[in-house]
Amino acid sequence: MAARTALLKYLRVDVVPSPTQRTSLNSLSSSFNLLRRHLSEEVRGSFLDKSEVADRVISVVKNFEKVDPSKVTPNAHFQNDLGLDSLDAVEIVMALEEEFGFEIPDNEADKINSVNLAVDFIASHPQAK
Repeated sequence: MAARTALLKYLRVDVVPSPTQRTSLNSLSSSFNLLRRHLSEEVRGSFLDKSEVADRVISVVKNFEKVDPSKVTPNAHFQNDLGLDSLDAVEIVMALEEEFGFEIPDNEADKINSVNLAVDFIASHPQAK
């Protein structure tokens, strides 16, 4: 084993790919770049535009029966500004789930108490449609 280690320490082999191997490597590299670009576009494409999300969230909140539409702003807090109770906030979150086509986990839904928080959560969620 010591002889093998000593031999490998002083033995160097330069590897120069043949023209055929270079073509294969270029093709492989090109395929990899194409795949990487596609995945990158897919990830970017899986999130909704934040301004579109904001418009839709505001629309859902304005259409909630217990809300005065004139009080709904991007910064509106469900309880402090719109006068909703916790059950109403749950109903709004359920309406948002229906609007955007995905289920918001309870631990996250409990944190959504304003239009801004709803927009931020939904815009950053890949399942939102």
